[in-house]
Amino acid sequence: MLKVIPSQVKVSEIHQYMLDSIAPRPIAFVSTIDKDGHVNLSPFSFFNAFGANPPILIFSPALRGRDGATKNTLDNIKEVKECVINIVNYNMVQQMSLASTEYPKGVNEFVKAGLTEEKSEMVTPPRVKEAPVQIECIVKDVISTGDKGGAAQLVICEIAIMHINEEVIGDNGRIDPIKIDQVARMGGNWYTRAIKGLFDIPKPLTKLGIGVDQLPASIKNSSILTGNDLGMLGNSDRFPTQEEISEFKNGEEVKRFLHALEADSENLTTAVHIAAHNLLSENKINDALLILMSIEKK
Repeated sequence: MLKVIPSQVKVSEIHQYMLDSIAPRPIAFVSTIDKDGHVNLSPFSFFNAFGANPPILIFSPALRGRDGATKNTLDNIKEVKECVINIVNYNMVQQMSLASTEYPKGVNEFVKAGLTEEKSEMVTPPRVKEAPVQIECIVKDVISTGDKGGAAQLVICEIAIMHINEEVIGDNGRIDPIKIDQVARMGGNWYTRAIKGLFDIPKPLTKLGIGVDQLPASIKNSSILTGNDLGMLGNSDRFPTQEEISEFKNGEEVKRFLHALEADSENLTTAVHIAAHNLLSENKINDALLILMSIEKK
């Protein structure tokens, strides 16, 4: 039996053992706002419900492990004691992952992740329109368990109002677990989809994704590419160069594919977006971005 004594291992090691063993964990996709009106949106998997009378949720934006810095979410909550906890389902999981990128303070992750701000009714921070459940909360207290990297910062929230998309309500009037299609965090890059099982999404820790907002309008407004598709593309750290696009287009298979449709721009766009969607389903993100950019005008 492996024995792990926290005082005898690095914080990063005990943290990883905790993440790997205490799972699956629900995800609080938290929107906050600072006193100057700057919005932040970040996911946290140290999260759960702790009472119904009053209805209490707690999540922890722990101090950053490498340097003990506070996260923007915690800074905002200390200025404006309100938040919205948005529940994540599979249709938005890639965009949620992109929003976890450590963008500088002041960058709006709603914009970067291609998600829609919905005005809240009882608190100041906006809701995530795409989320199946959006919970407006008043922050009752913040309990710090330490001042070193990895220390929990327990944000105790009381529910003010819940918004539940009627599409996830079953015939019995309650939330249908199949319709809501929730996801949860495991260890490492792993997630679990409640109705299907495990899948992985690389953590956006070592790079800044370009963001959905930087994609051409024809891609952002595609009727074929899904929110998850856009999230994967937005997590790319750069656009391909013209040289890379030209080399890709000159590949025999791609050249035949594009040539067969070049006289019909509408069908060409549809075919390319379908091809990109299929490539993304195989996690071939770079190829998907290359084929999409190959028909974009310079």
